[in-house]
Amino acid sequence: MNTRLLRHNRNYRLLFSGSALSNLGDGVAALAFPWLATMISRDPLHISFVAFATRLPWFLLALPVGVVTDRANRQKLMVRADMARLFLSLGVVGLILSSPSLPLPDGSGLQSVFILALGILAFLLGTAEVFRDNTAQTVLPQLVESRQLEQANGQIWSIEQVMGSFIGPPLAGLLIALAVPAPFGFDAVMFALSAWCLWQIGFPARTATRVRQKFWTDLKAGLSWIFAHRLIFRLAVMLGLLNALHTMTLAIMVLFVQESLGLSAFGYGVLLTAGAAGGVIGGLVCPALASRIGGRNSLFAALAIFPLPYLAIALTASPTVVALALFVEMFAALLWNVVTVSYRQRTIPEDLLGRVNSIYRFFGWGMMPLGAVAGGVIVTMVEPGLGRDMALRIPFFCAAAGCAALLIYAAAALRFPKAQKTGA
Repeated sequence: MNTRLLRHNRNYRLLFSGSALSNLGDGVAALAFPWLATMISRDPLHISFVAFATRLPWFLLALPVGVVTDRANRQKLMVRADMARLFLSLGVVGLILSSPSLPLPDGSGLQSVFILALGILAFLLGTAEVFRDNTAQTVLPQLVESRQLEQANGQIWSIEQVMGSFIGPPLAGLLIALAVPAPFGFDAVMFALSAWCLWQIGFPARTATRVRQKFWTDLKAGLSWIFAHRLIFRLAVMLGLLNALHTMTLAIMVLFVQESLGLSAFGYGVLLTAGAAGGVIGGLVCPALASRIGGRNSLFAALAIFPLPYLAIALTASPTVVALALFVEMFAALLWNVVTVSYRQRTIPEDLLGRVNSIYRFFGWGMMPLGAVAGGVIVTMVEPGLGRDMALRIPFFCAAAGCAALLIYAAAALRFPKAQKTGA
């Protein structure tokens, strides 16, 4: 990694550090939340409900949060979001301590009550994440030069993968083995440290000034811009479908690794580090790769890769094969992100960046709760006829087919500016 940007830009270094700490907390929660759900209930619909609640805020709140991001003090917004996540993580600790025992016995009347409570906390944590993540992506162009965006994005995504997927999940497995509330207490500390880093950033004055309009007028301006920019709009819709397919498999993955692969919480965490390794390498390699082969070719390469990991997971009972598949999947995802996010940050006017980013994420992330529900529904529907093991594999077959269809769509519908010869 070229560390010059980190060494010479204090504000970027603080944002980078805050992202590292926050994503370590996210990585611990990414395993601890679904694992806790399986300790409450083994019903696929219950498990998918928690995943649904986590992602639902992106569908409900992404658009209004974009307007807030362009109006509010972005630094305070990020700090407050991390502080909210601190207290909500402590709320999960309180929920666990209020349980008579874990795991709850099958048929217990308390299962639905605790799943509902966990879903509510997941929804509130997801709400804070919408504010935090949308704002963090919006402020990066204020802290680094335009020519440094690919490098900065690549470094931030690399550290997010290291902390969120490489270190976080296996650490969560160890913490769960120590005590079920431990990972959520750890998260609270990480979010507090992240908030402190963000508070230390010296943000430059906003260069774009305008007369504040009514809320709906501001939102309409962002919608008009993205609908007029067909390439960015189509990429947003494609990202939404890709994320829905991914979330469909992710919601079921925690049951798949326990029942089909026979892994413990720590084993699951170690498995996820393979995906993180693909993300780390992708964050370091993909900016140069995108610059070399061009943005259009990079996106088509990512789309061509996406179906393969899902198909491999659907056909195997080997943790090693699943690990390799997760590695490849995350590498392709980073190639897609390096190109599309840098392109958006460079193309969208600064005064509209928060709104258009939130609209983009409304499409790109708003479909994730639908994917989570689909995963649980598919397994529940096909299990009586196919058996439990095959039922847990069907969402992966569906994801592979869906990604293949998106590759065909991209070949027919995506048109890139002729001037785009780099990863921008």
